[in-house]
Amino acid sequence: MDCAGRGSQSPCSGLATRRCSRCRVVAYCSISHQVSHWSVHKKECERLQQQMKRAHVLSDFPFTYTQEASEKREVRCSLLIKHGIHRTGMWMCECSCEGSSTLFNQSRLLEGWNLPSALCPCKGLSSPIPELTSWKDYYEWRCIPLCSPAALLLHWPLTIYWAIRLATLKSLIPAISNELRIHYLGPEKELLQLSVFGELCALFPGIRVQMDLVGPAIPQHRDGEKIDLYTYAKCNQIDCQCKDSVENLSQRVFEDDSSAVILRLHAGFYHDRYRDVAKDFFPHLIIAPNAGIAAYTSWLPTIELIKEIEVPAVFSDYCEEASHLAACCLTATTGCASTIPIQLNPFRQPLPVEESPLFLPCYSNCFVFGM
Repeated sequence: MDCAGRGSQSPCSGLATRRCSRCRVVAYCSISHQVSHWSVHKKECERLQQQMKRAHVLSDFPFTYTQEASEKREVRCSLLIKHGIHRTGMWMCECSCEGSSTLFNQSRLLEGWNLPSALCPCKGLSSPIPELTSWKDYYEWRCIPLCSPAALLLHWPLTIYWAIRLATLKSLIPAISNELRIHYLGPEKELLQLSVFGELCALFPGIRVQMDLVGPAIPQHRDGEKIDLYTYAKCNQIDCQCKDSVENLSQRVFEDDSSAVILRLHAGFYHDRYRDVAKDFFPHLIIAPNAGIAAYTSWLPTIELIKEIEVPAVFSDYCEEASHLAACCLTATTGCASTIPIQLNPFRQPLPVEESPLFLPCYSNCFVFGM
């Protein structure tokens, strides 16, 4: 935890262990830094107090392992080790002990869940898709027990589902018929978890999903790479029907012999690559997960571009305060209020981020908002 008064006239005197007694969100290394920072902090202190009062709602999940982790104060590694998925396959960057930056360079698609079939959605649908508004709805529909950690990866496609639902309800995009086109900005961890987007086949049945992933974390040698997802990510059971490629292929290929989900990778910032990306198709929606708009100045030209091309965009962030600051940046840049107000994402990742700059609880894809 960094001192909130860092950068003032005097250097920090030690660890930031002195928390604001009002909001309990920011911390300081000394009384002097706390006093000098008050002119800045007093503008946000009451807002942070209100956010802390609502913080308990963020941890309301139906999963058995989230309750156990909270009671025992376990870290992610412990949970992953229990399921035998620690530092394996798509799970490699889901804990703090595994640096993922060097792994993004691999072009090999990691296809497996490394879980038994009973714990992951590796097979076709047993029933038509209902209206999904919670993790419990989704797990019941896909016949997965609530002890399964699959939501730690599934929050990516489920957040896309929720963004499409919000944009449709707000009449920002028309009802999707046979094709869904998405520009997906700033992927990082997702680059090691691309197979999980095969679940979009289930979430948007009968619809071909074309998604361009654009961001500086994509290695240059992967620029332009095209990935066709014909199937769901597979389980680790040799005798499971998900290994029957012929059956899955017949279920997942459309009449024009194209795959259900097409992913294309583009290295660089969206405002620099937009012309190249949009020449193939104009998007229905732009989605930017865990955007950090207020933290990175590189977002300014991208926001201006999004306003210019008049494509609706849905963003997410780790906590309510980050979302609030981001929404203020959007309004200041575009001159318009948010079309989708800040709201809790029911499909946020169910384990908190272990390292946070604030004492506010943070979850991947925690809050969503849009322009």
